[in-house]
Amino acid sequence: MTSADRSTFPLAHLVGPRRSIIVVVLGLLFAGVVMAIAPEPISGNEAGSNLPDSAEAARAEAALQRLPEEDAPAIVVFGKEDGLTRADLAALDERVQAIDRELGFRASPPVPGENMSAALVAVPLDAAIGSQEAKQAVADLRELVHRDLPDGVTAEVTGAPAVQADLGAVFEGADVRLLAVTAGVVALLLIVTYRSPWLWLVPLTVIGVGDRVAARALEGVSGAFDVPIDGSITGITSVLVFGAGTNYALLLIARYREELRRHASRHDAMRVAVGGAAPAILSSSGTVILALTSLLIADSPFVSAIGWSGALGLVIAVAFALLVLPSAMVIPGRWLFWPFVPHEGDRDPSETGWWHRVGTTVTRRPWPVMTGGVVVLAAMAAGTLSLDTGLGQSEQFLDTPESITAQQTLQRAFPAGISSPTTIATSPDRVDDVVTAAQQVEGVESARPGASEGDVAEVQVVLSVEPESERALATVERLRHAVHEADPDSLVGGTDAQALDEADTASSDRTKVIPVVLVIVLAMLLILLRSIVAAVLLCATTVLSYFSAIGVGWLLFDHVLGWSAMDVSTPLLAFIFLVALGVDYNIFLTARAREEMAATGDATASIVKALAVTGGVITSAGILLAAVFTVLGVLPLVLLAQLGVIVGFGVLLDTVLVRGIVTPAIVALCGRWFWWPSALAR
Repeated sequence: MTSADRSTFPLAHLVGPRRSIIVVVLGLLFAGVVMAIAPEPISGNEAGSNLPDSAEAARAEAALQRLPEEDAPAIVVFGKEDGLTRADLAALDERVQAIDRELGFRASPPVPGENMSAALVAVPLDAAIGSQEAKQAVADLRELVHRDLPDGVTAEVTGAPAVQADLGAVFEGADVRLLAVTAGVVALLLIVTYRSPWLWLVPLTVIGVGDRVAARALEGVSGAFDVPIDGSITGITSVLVFGAGTNYALLLIARYREELRRHASRHDAMRVAVGGAAPAILSSSGTVILALTSLLIADSPFVSAIGWSGALGLVIAVAFALLVLPSAMVIPGRWLFWPFVPHEGDRDPSETGWWHRVGTTVTRRPWPVMTGGVVVLAAMAAGTLSLDTGLGQSEQFLDTPESITAQQTLQRAFPAGISSPTTIATSPDRVDDVVTAAQQVEGVESARPGASEGDVAEVQVVLSVEPESERALATVERLRHAVHEADPDSLVGGTDAQALDEADTASSDRTKVIPVVLVIVLAMLLILLRSIVAAVLLCATTVLSYFSAIGVGWLLFDHVLGWSAMDVSTPLLAFIFLVALGVDYNIFLTARAREEMAATGDATASIVKALAVTGGVITSAGILLAAVFTVLGVLPLVLLAQLGVIVGFGVLLDTVLVRGIVTPAIVALCGRWFWWPSALAR
């Protein structure tokens, strides 16, 4: 495609002396309207759930909700390492009376555990009160029980109201921290990339406005369609918008700077740059958007929410990168690049730069280079052989909240399952049979009838094994088998049952989604490159780098950070981001190689030229995207930290090893056949 052809690309017509100003003004007006009129979001802890409504644990919870509402107890856990004394228990009795007197809650007497290391006090809160009232009630209770404790005695508050309050508090202010750190990282890397005191302000401002528009659009969809969202969903979406949007900005600006050396008019240069960069940007972003949209077929509510929110954010990021940014860049003029201002006729430094030398070296001996690269990737992927998934509730947070540590204290003094009881929904006439069946299951400490109303009755079961452990999940499976024989319509729920169903759901989602994503990636590569060989080989290298990133990530989590497992959502979400985003760099490289191949007919020379021209900007984009994903670690969830590490490392693998070394070696080995069956192969 010639420069004249590229300047006629539809989006290129938006660039002009007057049109650019109009486009920027319209973009700001659009942003203002969206941020002003978007409805307020619906927040809810269920937003981050991996449990679909069809799961047995979810159906059990729904059935038991038909029972009369009872008070939701907050549990105060008083602990002492060397054991509670009679004097301690007497002091705790006085504390219970203070709870009744000062807060108006009828707390139970302290119940010590068998080893006297802890005692619990049940404080019933009205189940009908709102979340804010419950949060305040938990805060008041904590303030009271922490006051003037006997020497050596600690107090912690857990139970459903406390857990919900802590979950809500976990993300307070997290979105501001994430935005500030992300913007800071992007600004620093843009300054290093362009070595200009002000050029970085334009792309950062445009993408920053796009991020705020995406955030408000996400909140608007949540409010308009009554879809709950939480801080993890908005955080991942923000990182996607900043990371991908800045990647596209880097590619466009690099092409613009290249064209400024060929054109006297900056507007002509930008029109050609848009025409040259936009097809690759649209192809790569389309791949990511379609891959995220495919998550809608997942059963996990959290994974599905990441799908639609991420796709919405990416659409807005691409719109700002291709519609607003080109006009914003041409308004100031060439001086924006000061002190390294490109002028017409300047020599392109990429022709003799670092990446040109890398491309020449790699293509000179492609067999050993490709073999060595694949062996390194395969060795790193070996770590996946020992991969475990499924974090317990107490392992979900980087900084464990009080409600979780209180459960751990309870487990040391009482039967292991008392902090997370298992519940069974059955019919009133089958209660005795279900209780008998449950009591005979290995791993069950106790089973007793609970509340009953109409055609629903509850059976409460306490397990004797550690909650959410492998033994607990196996016990739940045995329990379900036993009670289903006693009552085929019974439903087993509770925390352990939810963990089991979440693991099964995650496995099913991977089986459904991954093939769809691979088909999408292959289809987009075929459309852009018109080569079956290129599409298959590029997709294969990207998938291999995904397994390498997962393998290295798991070794880091298991042997260095001491995390017992990956979150059940991590492998699938990492696959989406790494395969869809990772193939971006191969798209940027090979799309440029296809241009050069059409002009020269030399497959090896074309990939060397493409690597020389795009190597610097793709490396900068990869480092920036990796850094932005790593910023997810400022949020308090282990899932987000794991996702940030794996995606960050995987992007660097794609940027440096796969795109910089393995792909050029493959092209050099295949020669013209790399472009088969397109006309370039002939």
